[in-house]
This record gives sequence, structure tokens and C-alpha cells, in this order.
Amino acid sequence: MWTNSLEKRWLLQLVLLHTAWDSGSGQLHYSVPEESQHGTFVGRIAQDLGLEVSNLVPRMFRLESQGREDYFEVNVQNGVLFVNSRIDREALCARSSVCAIHLEVIVDKPLRVFHVEVEIADINDNAPLFSVIEQTLFIPESRLPHSPFPLESASDSDIGTNALLTYKIVPDDYFRLNVVTNEDHSKSAGLELKKPLDREDISVHHLLLTAHDGGKPELTGTLQLVINVLDVNDNAPLFNQSVYKVQLPENPLNGTLITTLNATDLDEGLAKEVTYSFSSLVSARVKHVFQICEITGEIKLIGLLDYEDMNLWEIQVMAEDKGNPPLAGHCKVVVEIIDVNDNAPEVSLKSLSVPVPENSPQGMVVALISVSDRDSGVNGQVVCSLWPPGLPFRLVSNFKNYYSLVLQEPLDREQVAKYELVVTGQDEGTPSLSATRSLVVPIGDINDNAPSFAQSSYTIFVKENNPPGAHIFTMSASDPDVAENALITYWLDEKLWPLSSFISVHSESGKIYALQPLDYEQLKLLEFQVSAKDAGLPSLCSNVTVQVFVVDENDNAPAVYGLEEAPSLLWSL
Repeated sequence: MWTNSLEKRWLLQLVLLHTAWDSGSGQLHYSVPEESQHGTFVGRIAQDLGLEVSNLVPRMFRLESQGREDYFEVNVQNGVLFVNSRIDREALCARSSVCAIHLEVIVDKPLRVFHVEVEIADINDNAPLFSVIEQTLFIPESRLPHSPFPLESASDSDIGTNALLTYKIVPDDYFRLNVVTNEDHSKSAGLELKKPLDREDISVHHLLLTAHDGGKPELTGTLQLVINVLDVNDNAPLFNQSVYKVQLPENPLNGTLITTLNATDLDEGLAKEVTYSFSSLVSARVKHVFQICEITGEIKLIGLLDYEDMNLWEIQVMAEDKGNPPLAGHCKVVVEIIDVNDNAPEVSLKSLSVPVPENSPQGMVVALISVSDRDSGVNGQVVCSLWPPGLPFRLVSNFKNYYSLVLQEPLDREQVAKYELVVTGQDEGTPSLSATRSLVVPIGDINDNAPSFAQSSYTIFVKENNPPGAHIFTMSASDPDVAENALITYWLDEKLWPLSSFISVHSESGKIYALQPLDYEQLKLLEFQVSAKDAGLPSLCSNVTVQVFVVDENDNAPAVYGLEEAPSLLWSL
């Protein structure tokens, strides 16, 4: 349990924690102890990222966690990162030496992504634990002094010094504690016989083994040892190796031979015959994956080996003779799993800003893409590519497995209205595995095209004496833009001629009407300009010249004049 002094010390360390950008990765790092309560201060994330607190809401500041629960939250009023829910480091990261929660901070206008790593610091909240509360040993009185006897080791869910275990035992005239440091620097406890046993003197020994961790305050766990002293059969089977080490690729077939054990016994008769079995300390999970032949000592695979699930198995094995009572020897089988490329990459779309305006600047970030692979080494290294070739976009590698889809060439919506592209993530394993993600990027229209007429000028022939309001022609202009940028209105340019009494143009349809009957004898030609304007902002327009020729009809009868009118008529001619 956390004492008040320990909690205050952690909080003091947290307040004095120096946070800075790593120049190589651009990652912000914080640390917070596990079991921190809701609201615990983590860091001034807005200040550390160089963001204005007043802009957090307008820029749609958001915090995302990679596949984790929402352990952290940000107060958008002051830019402080705080603990949102209780964090159990052991449940989150098991016994991993480094436990960190990776956060993504995304803001818009412009789109930016920041990577924040919050390390979950271990506290000593787990006591050493033995898998059983009592271990019974059967030791013949014939065993020689200095004979070793393995004991159940304790485990501690914490890490570092909090999980650094030491063992103590109540002093005894016959046994001393023997602690061995393993290859992984952990310690295993065992008993060593100090002097010969005498069953007739003491038939049962009771000892108490105590495991102490290195935390402050120190926590302990205990194991009751019951040692039964046996008579007769004074030679236990002995393995030719104390540790069997095997390397095996993941996903082998069921029935695969792992290794063959070999133990011998110096006794004669039934006491020399040996059978093999898993130790009583072996978990049920081991027995679901491995099988041992009690006669040959062959260990075979009967379950699934997955590197991503567990990459190292330690199996306690015993060889027992058929004496009365039976004696047993012990060894350990260590199976190291080698990773194979059995997981395809995963491609995820984190952000997509569409439609992309056709006047967007080069270098604009259109999408944010992440790739991941559960494999390790080269099998988990993923490279992204873009298809088809020749697109006006490119992929730019960001922090770790993040890519930005960036505009690299000018866009023209009238040429291409949308782009359909495929992002492929391919690992470097053998054989290589890949995954794809399809994206559709529509291009947003801007008003960059003026309306245009099919002809540079139009000639119209209209018979005279037309009815008032007659439709004499329809103007038509086109605009390759869309929506309001392509919405066209028409009007007459009357700067050169007052046409309103003769001609009108419908603003939407472009139809030209003759407002009154035309008379060839009075007016033979009307020439004017029609303008077409779109509704974009700013609007664009174009003009075209229209010539209306009035066609003569036989609407005047011949005139007959008298002789008295002839001189004046001739004079007028």
C-alpha cells in the first residue's frame, strides 16, 4: 500500500519532472506513478507543445490513445494533462520493463499531430506471492550433506527494485537456504542439507520460507515447507543436464518434438526404472501446450506457440524412480520461440481532410495514416507506398510508423474531379506480407473559369412586323465549374445603344425577345453585346456581340399619284 510519505515523494518528483522535445523523435515525455487518482496532474501539455490555450477549442484539440482506455484527459480551459481513470501498471504492461501509454494530440487549422508518451512508473503495490501456500518435500535419510532441493520461487508483479526478491528462512540445524541467481538476474531459492538426516530422531521438519521484495516499504510473502524424511531408496534419478535449452520457430505443427530428456538412477531393480513428468509446480497452461512421454522423456507440442503471445517458456520437469518410496530428480526445459512473419501489417486512417480545394498549396497535408505490425524485428518493419503512380500526392514518413499524404502538384478539378488511391503497407519479412487501405480524395471547386460562348459573335435574322415580345434567339454560355461557380446569368450591355425599348434578355434562360414590332424601312440592323456572369466569389464574366438583321417583307403597296402631284413628287425624288 502507498504511504502518505511515498505519495508525497512521487508527487514531488512529478512536479519537478523535466519535460522536453526529443530532437530526434519529436516526442513529448511525461511520467506518472501507477494508481494515481482521477485528476492527478501530469503536465502542461499545451504549453509544452507550444500551443496557445485560447486556441485549443477553435483548433479542435483532441487527444487519442493508441488502443488503450481513456486513462488521460486534457482540460481545454488551461491545457493541463491529467489522470482520467485509475491505472494499474501490472494489468496494463504485465512485467514489461518499460510501460508507457502513447497518446496522439491532433489539432486542425493547420492539421498537426503530436506524439506524447506517458510512462507509468511502478510503485510497490504487490507483495511477493508463492503459487502455493505449502510445499511438501520427501527427503530420504540417506541423502548426503550439501544435497540441493529446489523450492517454489515467489513472483512479484512489480518491476525493478520493487520486484527484486530476497529469501530468508528460520535457522534450522539440518537445512540452510541456498539462493541461486538465474540468467535473467532473478533469484531462486533452494534448500541445502547441512548434515545427515535421522528419520528416527525427527521424521518431519517444518520451515517457513519468506520472500522479501526491494520496495519501500518492503512487502513479503511466505511459504510453509513440510519436509518428510524417508527411509530406504537412497539414490534419486539424475538428469544429464540441469537445463535443456531449445529454440523453436512459432506456429510449428502439433506433434513437433521439442527435446528428449535423459535421467539415470544408480540404484538397481525397480528403483533404477525412471518415469518422466511435469513438476507439480507447472501451470495448467504449460500442460495445454506441451506433452511429456513418461517412458521416453520426449516432450512434444500439442498446442499453439505464438511469439506475440509468449516468446519464452520455462518448464520444470521431474524424473521419478519406482523405488519404495520413489525418489525424484529435477531439471528445467527452456523453450525460446523465434518470431516468423505471420502477421500482416495494419493500415489505419487517422485523419482525412476532404474535399481538397483545387487551389491548395503544395505541401498541404491531406491525410494522416498509421501502420503497425505485431511481428518483431524486420518482420515488423513496414514500408508504405502509394498506387497508382503519377498521382499529385506523395507519402511522407513521420514519427515511427506514421505517414502523411501530402499534395505535391497543382490540382485542376476540371481535369480530375476526384482521385481514388490505395495505400499499401508491406513488411520486410520473408515472405513479405502486406495490407492496403483505399482512399477517395474529392477535389473542391473554385471559381477559376469564366463563362464562355460557343461563338465569338452571333448573327440573327428576324422578319419585320414580328409580334411584340417574340422570342427571336436563345443565348447559351457554358462554365466548367460546378454549383454556384457555374450558375450563369445574362444581361444586355446598353452602353453603345439604348436597346431597352427594342430588345430584352432573360437573365436565367438567355432567351432574347423583340419587345416591339421591327420595321425594315426604319431599322435594318441592331447590334449589341450580351454578357454572361457566373455566381462565384468573385464572379467572372464574358461578352459576345449579337447582330440582328431585320428582314424585309412586302408590307407596303405601290402608290399612284395624280398629275397635279407629279411635279412635287418628282421634286421630292
